[in-house]
Amino acid sequence: MTNNCFPILLTLMMSLTLQGQTVDFTSNLYETYDSYKEKSLDKRRIKHGDIQPLIDAKALGAGFEVHTVGRSIEGRPLRLISIGKGDTDVFLWSQMHGNEPTATQAIFDILNFLASADQGTEKRAILESVRLHFLPMLNPDGAEVFARQNALGIDINRDALRLQSPEGRTLKAVRDSLEAEFGFNLHDQSTYYNAERTSKPATISYLAPAYNYEKEINTVRANAMKVIGYMNGILQKYAPGQVGKYNDDFEPRAFGDNIQKWGTSAILIESGGYPEDVEKQEIRKLNYVSILSAIYTIATGSYEKMSLEGYASIPENDRKLFDLKIEGVTYPLMGQEYLMDIGIQRPEVDDATHADFWYSSRVVDLGDLSTYYGYQNLDATGYRLEPAKVYPKVMPDVKAVEKLDLWTLLQEGVTYVRVENLPKDYINSPYPVHLISTKYKPAELRLGIGMNPTFILTQADAPKYAVVNGFLYNLSTREGSGKNSMIYR
Repeated sequence: MTNNCFPILLTLMMSLTLQGQTVDFTSNLYETYDSYKEKSLDKRRIKHGDIQPLIDAKALGAGFEVHTVGRSIEGRPLRLISIGKGDTDVFLWSQMHGNEPTATQAIFDILNFLASADQGTEKRAILESVRLHFLPMLNPDGAEVFARQNALGIDINRDALRLQSPEGRTLKAVRDSLEAEFGFNLHDQSTYYNAERTSKPATISYLAPAYNYEKEINTVRANAMKVIGYMNGILQKYAPGQVGKYNDDFEPRAFGDNIQKWGTSAILIESGGYPEDVEKQEIRKLNYVSILSAIYTIATGSYEKMSLEGYASIPENDRKLFDLKIEGVTYPLMGQEYLMDIGIQRPEVDDATHADFWYSSRVVDLGDLSTYYGYQNLDATGYRLEPAKVYPKVMPDVKAVEKLDLWTLLQEGVTYVRVENLPKDYINSPYPVHLISTKYKPAELRLGIGMNPTFILTQADAPKYAVVNGFLYNLSTREGSGKNSMIYR
C-alpha cells in the first residue's frame, strides 16, 4: 500500500466510525417518521395561514418560545420558534423563496419530534447542548402565490447587501442577535438536476458557500463542510448516489455567502427530485432525518473529527434530467427519415388559488441526447413517430367525453376530442385526451423546441404508445396515467 492511500483510508474509517455512532438514532428517525410527521401539511403549496395554528400550538408547549421578529411587505408576521438549553445556537430558516416549501414541512416534523413526550438519549443531548431557532417561512407573501420572489418582486436571497426588503433585514437581524454558530439555509431546487454523470436525480444538494472570491476555507466554512459530509453519509443509506453539490463560486449579494462571511457556519440544503414523488414527501422525510442527525452531531461535537474529504467527494450538480426521454425513434420529415431522441419536461402551471397546479408539457431538447437521462425512459428503436388523430364525432359537452372508452381511442391513435360546448372555466382536460373546440385544427406534426409533446409511436403501422401532454401511455398493456391533458379553443 502506498503512503498516499493512508489519508484516504483514515478518512473512510473515521467517517464510518462517526456514522456508526448515530446509526441507531438515524435508523430510528427514519422508521418512526410517521409518528412525528405533521399530517396537516401534505401538499407543497402551503401558505402562511396554514402554519400559524401550528406555531400557536408550539407557543403553548413546554420548552418552546415564539417571537414575532419581523413582518413581510404585506404585513404577515415572521415568527421565530426557539427550543433548547445549550450554549450553541443553531439557526434554521426556510422558504426564503415562496415556492420552495419542502423543508418548511420538515421543520414542523422536527418540532413535533422535539415536542414529543418520549425522551431518548439523543434528544436529551440535543436539547441540553444546543439552542435551536426555526424561522419556517421567511417569504410568506411569495408563498401566498407560490412565487420565488417577495411582494417587492425581488429575490430575497440576493438582498444581503442592500437589505431593502423587510424579510432580508429580519434574517440578518436574527442572525446577528443570535450570533449562531451554525445556520441551515433551506431551499428547493429544480427536479431536473442530477448527480453529475449519473442518471440519478440530485434528490438533496448541499453547499458550504464561499465567503470570498478566492473560495478560502477557514474554520467557519470548514465546520459547515464537515457537517455536510456527515449528512451525505447518512443520506447514502436512503438515497444512494442521489446527493449533489452546488458550484461554490462566490456570490457577494447572497445571504448564504455573507452569513458564512459573518461568522456562522452556513449549510445550504436544496430539495430536488425523487421518482414518483410529485409532492416531495419522501424528500421531506430525508430532510427530517438528515437535519436532525446533523443537529445531533453538532450537539455532541462529533462533526469536528470529520475530514473535509467527505464534502469534497460529493459529486457536482448537473442539469441533464427530463421527465420523459424517448430514445431512437424514427422521425419522418419531408420524405426523409431521421433518428431522433426527444427530451420532455412537464412544467407546472398554478391554478387561480395557487393551491393546486396542472401540467403544460414541452419538448425541451431534440437530437442526440445520449448524455442525458429521464425519470422515465422509452427505448423507441424500431418505432415510428406519427401524428395523433382527431375523434371523428363531436361531443355535445364534457360529460359525454366521460362515456367514451378513452383507452380504445388511444389505441386507434386518437388524442383529440372535439366538444361543442367547452366550459369557459375549464383550463385543462382531466382525461388522457386533449379537448378541442369545433373550430380548432391541430397543427401538422413537426417536432420543435417548445411544442406540446403529443404524438403516436407506431410499429408495423400499429399504434403502440401514445404521448399526450408529455405523458406516456402503453397501448398494449393499458399502463400509464397523467394528471391532465390540454384544452385548445
